[in-house]
Amino acid sequence: MECAPLRFNIRDVPVSSRRRALHELREQGLLPIEPLKGCAPHVDLVKWRLSGISVLCGTFAGVRQGGEPGQAGDELSFGINVSGHSVAGLRGREVAIGAGDAFAIAPDAGPFSVLRAAPARMIGIRVPRRGGPAVGGWFGAAPMRLVPAQTPALRLMTGYVRDALSEPVLSSAPLADAVAAHLMELIALSLDPASAAAPPASLNGVRAARLAAVKADIARHLTDGTLSAAALAARHRISVRYLHKLFEDEELTYSQYVLGQRLALACRRLRQPGFATRTISSIASDAGFGDLSYFNRAFRRRYGVTPSEARRSPAV
Repeated sequence: MECAPLRFNIRDVPVSSRRRALHELREQGLLPIEPLKGCAPHVDLVKWRLSGISVLCGTFAGVRQGGEPGQAGDELSFGINVSGHSVAGLRGREVAIGAGDAFAIAPDAGPFSVLRAAPARMIGIRVPRRGGPAVGGWFGAAPMRLVPAQTPALRLMTGYVRDALSEPVLSSAPLADAVAAHLMELIALSLDPASAAAPPASLNGVRAARLAAVKADIARHLTDGTLSAAALAARHRISVRYLHKLFEDEELTYSQYVLGQRLALACRRLRQPGFATRTISSIASDAGFGDLSYFNRAFRRRYGVTPSEARRSPAV
């Protein structure tokens, strides 16, 4: 069964109804957001419910975020300021949240708010006390904690959320369960002083986050013919052996993954009108292939047709 999110963009609401629409969504317990007086609110978000946890991702401006009406206060709240600046408030204390920083609110800490006057991209995660990470001594006497942007475990989690929840739906319930489990593990690592700086490489959440980061890096450098496992490993500060192990978890090799992505890119371009005047050799070269004969053989093995036939075919 697929897992689909709630999507909301205030641009889809008539201007005269926007403030009222936000108030109604808040009162219904769907979105913990209220417009600021004197500000034109901007909200563009996606809300996922995954195996007991909720994840809110989006861009906000001119709004204040806070607990949902009727919330029992038994959840750990973890908010990441992906870009922009915000101010988190709890019990009269305010903390400035810069780009890349995160804040955590302990369960039973009481009502809190996050002021986002200027545009900011954020990720908000709510985890129930039962079944979630044990808070232990992470908060002490201060029920609100700031997690600096440079924290390695936090950076892994930010990238993982972006990549894992980038699709319109999650294809299965087991996949949604895995994403939820990985997020809870990464939150725990981000808050644990003993693990935040050097997340244990063997943990499932860490492996999933590192693999997502490596795949995103490959996508950015896919057309670079010099892309190598050694260069990727160096950029991500992991060993080449560990990088290969990440792909083995998915029962394929690093080389197979890169080849598949390059072939898919070339196939798309062969069928796009904007590349109709380009030669097959130039498309292959731009996709990272330095040998045209190898490209032709690999393409036919993958798709069962030659690149020329794929160009003439409506679908491959």
